[in-house]
Amino acid sequence: QVQLVESGGGLVQAGGPLRLPCTASGRTFSSYTMGWFRQAPGKEREFVAAKGWSGGRTIYANSVKGRFTISRDNAKNTVYLQMNSLKPEDTAIYYCGASYLGNTYDYWGQGTQVTVSS
Repeated sequence: QVQLVESGGGLVQAGGPLRLPCTASGRTFSSYTMGWFRQAPGKEREFVAAKGWSGGRTIYANSVKGRFTISRDNAKNTVYLQMNSLKPEDTAIYYCGASYLGNTYDYWGQGTQVTVSS
């Protein structure tokens, strides 16, 4: 069982940065691929970024490539999403997820709201 808790959300002006940590419970954090997703009002949840269990394989959605960076610290059971050059269209609830096999996500956090003002 893995429990995930996101934090770091808030209101930020367009062009500004924000960092979201997601801390996991459980001693097998390093075995999971960790991902970030987001859901804007009236839209479906969409993939943002993911990082493999070994920290090697990293993928990003085209919409955030070059602006967002996902990183993980297995010693702290934490995955981060560093968001730079934020745009109003980045406004959403951001969720982190844990995937054991790397295809479907088995555990989710409760989400943290990010609002980008123009």
